Amino acid sequence: MELNQADFEHLLQLRTGLRRFLRWSEQQAQAAGLTSAQHQLLLAIRGHAGSVSPTIGEIAEYLVLRHHSASELIDRAQAAGLVSRNPDPVNGTQVRVSLTKVGMVKLNQLSETHLAELTHLAPTMRALWEALESNAASAPPSLSVQADHPLSLTA
Repeated sequence: MELNQADFEHLLQLRTGLRRFLRWSEQQAQAAGLTSAQHQLLLAIRGHAGSVSPTIGEIAEYLVLRHHSASELIDRAQAAGLVSRNPDPVNGTQVRVSLTKVGMVKLNQLSETHLAELTHLAPTMRALWEALESNAASAPPSLSVQADHPLSLTA
């Protein structure tokens, strides 16, 4: 596949938009008294599907961290009163992590502003994404995006 100037412009616009959003998100977390990592931790806990809260291993997967790094982040968040560790009701060797009331309040506030900002950015990001997808559709199969790709949003 031969890349043209528009491809590079679209990639730059998409990366710039993503980086601006991430920088904005970091500033929002900081204004709420959290680090960006703590915000991501709270979201990983609240966004976890299922009837029980996530394990440290599941949180590590969500945050793309090693188990011990996730555990240290959880330690700091627990010391800040944002999360609590609880023994698994079925498997006592596992620990599950849940939000405290303080953690839930902070996450709810941040999530409202984040969803509003994403709604605002959606049309621009969607147009850029569609431009990249149209290029991917014409790419050879070895260059096409695959659902099982490690960076796939739907994997």
